[in-house]
Amino acid sequence: MDEIIQQLYYSWTGETPKSVLALSANGSNRRYWRVVGNNNSCIASFNADVRENEAFFYYATFLKNRGVKVPEVFLVSQDRQWYLQSDLGDTTLYNYVYDKRRQCGGFDADVLNLYKRVLADLVEIQLAGKDMDFAKAYPRSDFDAQSMQWDLNYFKYYFLKMKYIPFDEELLERDFHTLIEYLTSTDCSFFLYRDFQSRNIMIKDGNEPHYIDFQGGRRGAAQYDLASLLYSAKSDIPQPIRVELLNYYIECLSAKYPVDKKEFKSYFYGYVLIRIMQAMGAYGYRGYFERKEYFLSSIPLAINNLRNIISECTLPIDIPHLRKVWQDICNSDLAKSEQIASSALTVTVGSFSYKKGLPHDDSGNGGGFIFDCRALPNPGRYPEYRCYTGKDKPVIDFFQGDDDMESFLLHAQSLVGASVKQYLSRKFTSLMVYFGCTGGQHRSVYCAEQLAQWLKESFDCQVVIKHREQS
Repeated sequence: MDEIIQQLYYSWTGETPKSVLALSANGSNRRYWRVVGNNNSCIASFNADVRENEAFFYYATFLKNRGVKVPEVFLVSQDRQWYLQSDLGDTTLYNYVYDKRRQCGGFDADVLNLYKRVLADLVEIQLAGKDMDFAKAYPRSDFDAQSMQWDLNYFKYYFLKMKYIPFDEELLERDFHTLIEYLTSTDCSFFLYRDFQSRNIMIKDGNEPHYIDFQGGRRGAAQYDLASLLYSAKSDIPQPIRVELLNYYIECLSAKYPVDKKEFKSYFYGYVLIRIMQAMGAYGYRGYFERKEYFLSSIPLAINNLRNIISECTLPIDIPHLRKVWQDICNSDLAKSEQIASSALTVTVGSFSYKKGLPHDDSGNGGGFIFDCRALPNPGRYPEYRCYTGKDKPVIDFFQGDDDMESFLLHAQSLVGASVKQYLSRKFTSLMVYFGCTGGQHRSVYCAEQLAQWLKESFDCQVVIKHREQS
């Protein structure tokens, strides 16, 4: 992959890159690298799904021509799986708001005004849908009844069933159908971004918002993207601010497009509910099934959003069983239990190959330790060890008693142990520790196993082992 990236970068700039750094893609199957040269930097992207890439290329070009700040696609590989795009930095709207709120203790005027700029841009993005060719959309041209049913099934199978929330299948499906029929009866001719939330909005160039991750866009209702932004669980926007921003958005939209304000708000809260259910399904899949703590920690916030909506807003439709399911979720110990589960410290200890890029922190917190094992003796140089890993006895015996290895592990234990003590005392929930070597097979695996065992014996914390190249 490094060779492909270097070739693409050379084709674009005529120079060899100085560095190639793998980036986290969170819940996505796409892969990203920051590529830096003497005069240019970009993001190299890989996605084996060519149809999804084609949708991204089309939307990026269309929106950029309409004046929307989106990444520019510099170069696309012949197989359409690789492409170079603008490097928009590392500051998301979520990061920006989190830092500001930590500094000032609240949702200050700067943050409020930034959200209003984003909402004004959202109107322009959505109205662009009036002229788009949705035959380019992926996986569907419209956020229609079928798309909504898929989202609700996600909620049913990956949240309700996995957390044993009781429901009657037939009654629930009947209410799903009623809700879908209502939501699809509004104006659904806008560009629906699909995942318009604070982690997909980059802040750069003097606090200017830029927009990424729109390849799943399609034709749909304007209310959905607004619900995604204002009711994103992690953003935790205060309810009075949500109301102010909702009214501001409606004013921006009505200045350019005819809007029945009362009707818009009624449909809006319906789309908030389906978005919350879709998010709960995603949190369930990524959290309970894939065991990614970052997503589990979002569940209590999503339940709180659900509780606020069902207590304050009513829909002009009869969905008694779905309302009962919502109430059961809000009255359960689920939110409390997830908060307790995420309060204990989990140390993730893993191994990786430097050839395949740096690991990322699934908790979403960033940081942690990465130790470079490549200066240590390498059993992989000897034929008799090549079929083994650092978990196998021949390799363990190879390292036992080696002074360099013992010294290396003692220093790693000292550094990691000091952090674990502080994390426990400050009630932090996650720490990442990774060991890297050339192939991710011998030295790094051995070190990760040894440190993990030491942590289990030394501290009252949960230890998770991940051997990236061996999994």
